[in-house]
Amino acid sequence: MGTKNRKKGSDYIVQGGILAAASILVRIIGLAYRIPVTRILGPVGNSYYSAAFEVYSMVLLISSFSLPLAVSKLVSARMAKGRVKSAYKIYRCTMVFDFGAGFFSDVLVNTPESRLALQVLAPTILVVALMGCMRGYFQGLGSMVPTAVSQIIEQVINAAVSIGAAWVLFDYGAKLDALFTTKTAAYAYGAAGSTFGTGAGAFVGLLFLVFIMFVYSRSMKKRRSMDRGGRVESTGEIYGLLMVTILPVILSTAVYNLSGIIDQGIFKHLMAYKNYDSMKIDELWGIFSGEYKVLTNVPIAVASAMASSTIPVLTRARVNRDRREMRRKTENSIRVVMVICIPCAVGLSVLAEPILRLLFGAKEHIQISASLLQMGTVSVVLYGMSTLTNGILQGMDKMRLPVIHAAVSLVLHAGLLVVLVMTADLNIYAVVWANIFFAFLMCVLNSRTIARYMRYRQEVMRTFLVPLASSAVMGGAAYGVHKGLMAVSDNNTVATLVACVCAVPVYATALLLLKGLTEEELSGFPKGRLLVKTAKKLRLM
Repeated sequence: MGTKNRKKGSDYIVQGGILAAASILVRIIGLAYRIPVTRILGPVGNSYYSAAFEVYSMVLLISSFSLPLAVSKLVSARMAKGRVKSAYKIYRCTMVFDFGAGFFSDVLVNTPESRLALQVLAPTILVVALMGCMRGYFQGLGSMVPTAVSQIIEQVINAAVSIGAAWVLFDYGAKLDALFTTKTAAYAYGAAGSTFGTGAGAFVGLLFLVFIMFVYSRSMKKRRSMDRGGRVESTGEIYGLLMVTILPVILSTAVYNLSGIIDQGIFKHLMAYKNYDSMKIDELWGIFSGEYKVLTNVPIAVASAMASSTIPVLTRARVNRDRREMRRKTENSIRVVMVICIPCAVGLSVLAEPILRLLFGAKEHIQISASLLQMGTVSVVLYGMSTLTNGILQGMDKMRLPVIHAAVSLVLHAGLLVVLVMTADLNIYAVVWANIFFAFLMCVLNSRTIARYMRYRQEVMRTFLVPLASSAVMGGAAYGVHKGLMAVSDNNTVATLVACVCAVPVYATALLLLKGLTEEELSGFPKGRLLVKTAKKLRLM
């Protein structure tokens, strides 16, 4: 029995590792294509792109994020009891539900703000909704591979099309500006071109998932024929379950992500009230959204991936009334996220300016970008933790509590932002501080709730202190390598790349020497067996 539990635990870590690795790769691809797109659009164009994408993302929550979580949760609960037919019927009902969500989203997304970019994005909503439903079904079955592969395919296509379309349409908009003596057509058309890649990538990702469903349809049909799990819920009951499950997720995620739209509105209106030039306001927001947020979102992808893989596992443990297993999964998930997010935050802080120069060039606003990144890297850890704990609470079936926590944090965060912009004259730095405060509140409220309902206390030494100490060693080494190479060659590209490459083994060595990861935890990472074997050969484990 003990061996069986260890096998299940290892499989859970492996599945989470697969999704986390894919999410990191997707974010890296996203970062790679955002670099040329950012250079094409500039800060003002990025501000237009950000405005369109924030509105689109909010509408997309209904059909592409909430449904996968709901499907994953409901399917995993039925699979835990061997009710394969019920699990499959839930999947079929959500596919129908998706078409309705896509229709209303298309109607709602027709908004005057960043109209051209939003019109390009609108058809994507239905495609991503269908794709999200399929991903949720596979995640509920316990397999993260279809989700991981489809995400990578989607992002590769997205990157290629976004760069090409942004370049072509920016050039077209520039000709319109010259013809009509306007100033913003190039930025508007360039932003629309960048969003075109989102739709193309989503469509190809959907085709891949349809192919996977077709390939496995025979084995799935065989499993359903062997189902002895009892009564299958009626279609009406399933839609009722979906609504009960989806609505709290929508509210939680909507409130959690609404901060982006609220931040833009508050910042731009208050800065205009203070008589800042509109182009300057857009430039500042473009720096924040196109450089700072793009870089800090890469490690946060790990938390999002772990949350996705944790929900079905916690749901199964809850259905089986295995509180001990729930606590173990929670501790492992948080540790893995901290082991990755903490060094990322330290690395981005220590090498902020070199990384920005490498990726976006030595532009006139480089000092603003670097200061934002150094100041805001703590948000990487806080957002990582708050994202994961949201998922843990949803897996515990405490769907209402993340909504309350997010709403409370959002109101206080908005109030702080107003105060900072109006009284402290921090301009764009006020947004960073307000975001840090929001994520901190979410962490505190979520963690206290998990501790209370699960009777859980998070282990501190290996989860937080060891990664922090290892990251400090890594940060010192990376900084020293970069400074040394710059003194010799004055080549920022070489110095930054070498410093980043050196940082990885230094952190890994320090982490293992300080017993930050067990053999089971390390084996759950991509190529985990090879990592364990290598660590033992080097006598680090």
